[in-house]
Amino acid sequence: MALISSLPRPEQADTPWIGQLVAGHGVASGRAADSPYPAGTISLQTPLFAAVGIDLSPYQPATLNLDFSPGEWRLRDPDQRVEQLHWSDRHPPETFSFWRCWLEPLDARLAAVGALIYYPHPETKQAHHQPAGLLELLAPPLGALSPGDRFRLWVDGRRCRLIQPARLRARLLEFLKFRVLAAQDAFFAEGVQGLRPWLQLHWPEACDLSDHDLELTLEQARFLYTESSPPPRP
Repeated sequence: MALISSLPRPEQADTPWIGQLVAGHGVASGRAADSPYPAGTISLQTPLFAAVGIDLSPYQPATLNLDFSPGEWRLRDPDQRVEQLHWSDRHPPETFSFWRCWLEPLDARLAAVGALIYYPHPETKQAHHQPAGLLELLAPPLGALSPGDRFRLWVDGRRCRLIQPARLRARLLEFLKFRVLAAQDAFFAEGVQGLRPWLQLHWPEACDLSDHDLELTLEQARFLYTESSPPPRP
């Protein structure tokens, strides 16, 4: 079965995110001169995905790379997930997840089309890692495209969230203020590992921050709200 989008039509969905097309590595499509996969990785993977019930035939055998920086994506509960797919002898098997979405050029030259977020899990991927603000998408043929083209993207906001880490850190710092003032150094006794389950109970939104971001926020809170502490890292 093809993963054609079952999300509400764009006119019935939430406000879309706006992303900008950027040049990829040219490996998914096979266009890179030094690619070890002349046919492209998507073409190589497509029959293997079909064997486990994921039909990618409606989509161009290449990825669109949309940049949403400075935001960062948090993805969970995919529509389809394939564990440990052995699609190449050049590296170990990889895990892939897919989410349905809608995609439309910002200039409205084409109507919105059903597309897929294509996500090779970075913990199983050896090369060509993507920044957290970039999504790789599979879409039907859209005609001539150029880096810098902008697109609207509709996703299921319960499972695909674009966060602004700097803004979320600032809100978390304010949220912690009176708790740290009351507890002082005792608040920091368990570090990030203790903070995360506490946030899950009291302010789950902040759990979208990485451990690194939480650590920086704790250091800043200690500096601002306790009596003596080293300055926070930048």
